[in-house]
Amino acid sequence: MTNSDRNHTSSKGDGRTQVSTRRRGFAGMDPERQRQIASMGGRAAHESGNAHEFTSEEAREAGRKGGEAVSRNREHMAAIGRRGGEASRSGENGSRREGAGRSQAAAGGQNRGTD
Repeated sequence: MTNSDRNHTSSKGDGRTQVSTRRRGFAGMDPERQRQIASMGGRAAHESGNAHEFTSEEAREAGRKGGEAVSRNREHMAAIGRRGGEASRSGENGSRREGAGRSQAAAGGQNRGTD
C-alpha cells in the first residue's frame, strides 16, 4: 500500500475520494516536541550567523508599518475605542485615569506652583 493509498479512501464507489485529516509530520507532533525542534533551529541559525537580529531602527520601522496596517481597519479601531471607553466608565482602570491626569498637568505646565 502506498502513501497515497493510505491517505485517500473511496466514498461509496461514486468516484470521489476523501482525504484523511490526520496530521502528519511536524504538524502531527506534540507542541512540546515542536518547540524543541524550533529552538534547535534557532540556536543553529545564531551560531552559523544566519539569524537576523533587528536593530532598534528596524524594529521601530516594523512596528510603524504594523500600526499603519492595523489602523486602516476602521471596524477594528472602533472596537478598540469602545473597549477603552467601557473600561474607563466601569472604574476598572482607576490607576490609568490618575496617570492620565498627571501627564496632562505635566504636559500643559499647570499646577507647578512656580508661577
